[in-house]
Amino acid sequence: MATRTLWKGAISFGLVHIPVGLHTAATESGVDFDWLDKRSMDPVGYKRINKRTGKEIDRENIVKGVQYEKGEYVILSQGEIEQAYPRTTQTIEIQMFVEAAQVSFVYLERPYYIEPINKGHKVYALLRDTLAKSGRIGIAKVVIQTKQHLAALIPAGDALVLNLMRWGDEVRPLSDLDLPRAGAKGMAASASEQKMARMLIEDMSGDWNPDDFKDEFRHAIMGLVDKKVKAGKTKTVIEPQEETPRYEGDNVIDLTELLQRSLKGKRGASSKAARKPAAKKAARKTPAKRASKKPAAKTGTRARKAA
Repeated sequence: MATRTLWKGAISFGLVHIPVGLHTAATESGVDFDWLDKRSMDPVGYKRINKRTGKEIDRENIVKGVQYEKGEYVILSQGEIEQAYPRTTQTIEIQMFVEAAQVSFVYLERPYYIEPINKGHKVYALLRDTLAKSGRIGIAKVVIQTKQHLAALIPAGDALVLNLMRWGDEVRPLSDLDLPRAGAKGMAASASEQKMARMLIEDMSGDWNPDDFKDEFRHAIMGLVDKKVKAGKTKTVIEPQEETPRYEGDNVIDLTELLQRSLKGKRGASSKAARKPAAKKAARKTPAKRASKKPAAKTGTRARKAA
């Protein structure tokens, strides 16, 4: 069954644009326990409650603030927040290409399948095959629903996969952990221990098949749900419908010319940079304390499945 297109735009590298659509490549397998009003079976959400008084407040009395140290906030207007939003370009803009092995899996967060549209299949295949043969992946920036993401563009069989990534400052350094150093003499196991470890790993080895692994809790809960459905013990809940995003991408034109112009532009920029003296780097001011990050309030299981 065809999946819904979540986002339409284009892959951009050099002067080449490949019109594409994004499709989710993963689903959440957990159990969705939504809150319902048992009297009317209406969905139950979260009210705007003043945490000190416990009273509900009107929307017009709510402002947005960022905590820069305990108990101290900076208040931002809606206009200031809107100006800070990344510009929605509808483009997966490749910043550079890197060796695939250089990117640790801890940076990868959420995968999407990329599908070519509007006659972009030929140049899509060119980019996919070139990446696969070179052992490289693309590092890109993309804006999805007003939020900017870092992403990896990865060839996977017939497809290109866009895997949203964590930003560099979102991954904690290993230096914070008490880890045994690789090759340290005090941590070296005896020859017999290493042999037994290899034998155990070999005995437990096999071919990867994702269907061999199931969420046992989810299957148990859904088994109970199926029994109640067959017994007619169900309730009807009306849910709001989501709109499909719209975008009309440009068709790919004269690929050879675009590639040649992109290469000339890159070489010209490199030559100019070589002739100019190196510019002095401006000193960066580091804030005394980072703004604390707070998780967003839950608004419903289906709402948070969006990218």
